[in-house]
Amino acid sequence: MDLPSVIPIFALPNVVLFPGVPLPLHIFEPRYRDMVSDAVAGHEIIGMALLRGDWQRSYEERPPIFEIGCAGRLVNVEPLPDGRFNILLHGLREFTVHRHIFEKSYRQAEVSWRTGGHDGLGEPQRATLIQTLGRFLGAAPSSPADHLLHDRSLSDAMLVNYFSYILDVQPLEKQCLLEACSLLARAQRLNEILEFHLEESRLTLKASGSDRCH
Repeated sequence: MDLPSVIPIFALPNVVLFPGVPLPLHIFEPRYRDMVSDAVAGHEIIGMALLRGDWQRSYEERPPIFEIGCAGRLVNVEPLPDGRFNILLHGLREFTVHRHIFEKSYRQAEVSWRTGGHDGLGEPQRATLIQTLGRFLGAAPSSPADHLLHDRSLSDAMLVNYFSYILDVQPLEKQCLLEACSLLARAQRLNEILEFHLEESRLTLKASGSDRCH
C-alpha cells in the first residue's frame, strides 16, 4: 500500500484509533470541515492523534499531541446541509510524526509509517488474552461476548486492535497500547492493563466489604 508522507491530523482528547477498526465521526469545526473536503479530493487518509498535556489552553491553535497515531481511510462521507459531515474512517496503520505543518487551517504532519510488527500471536498468547478479556467483560459461557472471543475467524490483529479500541479504559492507556512496537507487545500490554483493572476492582470490592463490617 502506497501511503503519503504528509497527512492531515485530527487531534481529539479521548479517541485512539487502531488498525482495522471503524471509527464514525461527526465533523463540525470549520478547520476540520476543510480537512475532510481536502481529504475527499486527495488521498482520502486522515491521521488520528491524541491530544496531550495542557491542550485546553491552545485547543483553537496548536495544542500538543502524542507523536504516534493511527491513520484511517475515508470509507464513507455524508455531507450535511449546513456544511458539517458525518464520516467513517477505517483504521489503516500506525504512524510517527516527524514534522508538524501549519500551512492550512488544520494541522498536517510529515510522518513515517510502521512497516513491521504486524505478525500474529502465538497460541498461548492468544489464549491468555482471551481468558483475561473474558474475565474483564464478565463473559458468561455461550454469551455473545464469549462467542466473539472464541470465534476463530477473528484474526489476532482484529482481536487485539478491536478490544484495545472498544474497552472502557483511559485514553492514555489506549495510547500506550497504540505505541507498542508490535502486535504481540500490544497484546501483552493489553493483558497487563486488564489484569491491573481486575485487581483494582477486587481490592475495591474487598475494601467496601470490610467497611460494611464496622
